[in-house]
Amino acid sequence: MAAVQKHFVLVHGACHGAWCWYKLKPQLESAGHRVTALDLAASGINMKAIQDVHTLYEYTEPLLEFLASLPPNEKVVLVGHSLGGMNLATAMDKYPEKVEVGVFLAAFMPDTRHKPSYVLDQDLELAKTLARPGSLFLEHLSEAKNFSNEGYGSVPRVYVVCDEDLAIPVKFQRWMIENEVPKDVMEIKGADHMPMFSKLEELCHYLLEIARKYV
Repeated sequence: MAAVQKHFVLVHGACHGAWCWYKLKPQLESAGHRVTALDLAASGINMKAIQDVHTLYEYTEPLLEFLASLPPNEKVVLVGHSLGGMNLATAMDKYPEKVEVGVFLAAFMPDTRHKPSYVLDQDLELAKTLARPGSLFLEHLSEAKNFSNEGYGSVPRVYVVCDEDLAIPVKFQRWMIENEVPKDVMEIKGADHMPMFSKLEELCHYLLEIARKYV
């Protein structure tokens, strides 16, 4: 029996764009799946000026608009890298019915008990390093509403650990996992912060495994 086609939506981290998935996208497509790689606001070829992005919601708008455009019964496998985990949480909170599973790839993973800024506050210097220069949305997160149990908290989450990550150290990744326990945890051995380049085959394998398990 042929495998059921899934739809992967790939969300980049700060200072990146859809281009960073250029190796992974054809790998997933060759396995028979649909793949959408998005540019967030003021990223990649998105024309919005970074000075006009004041909130996480505004930064996430291209992803939110894409999910809103999907057919009523279509669900996606949402994959977020690095700071893109915050965009995943925003999208899952607004459109939980559109997301089959959220995959946090060496990513910030917030909880529902604290303000969205909580995980970033645990290592503020790291967060500032990973944020887009000129963007003010990190400051706004401390005033934003908590992510909800009914939205973000209702969608299965899988965390993919990169054990040689120097940008988001493995100790901090594991702290986030303990702080907000996901449905599943996987680990790519020997992976740095950019496994879509350094551990492409392993990353593709895990994403296909996640899709088979949760979709």
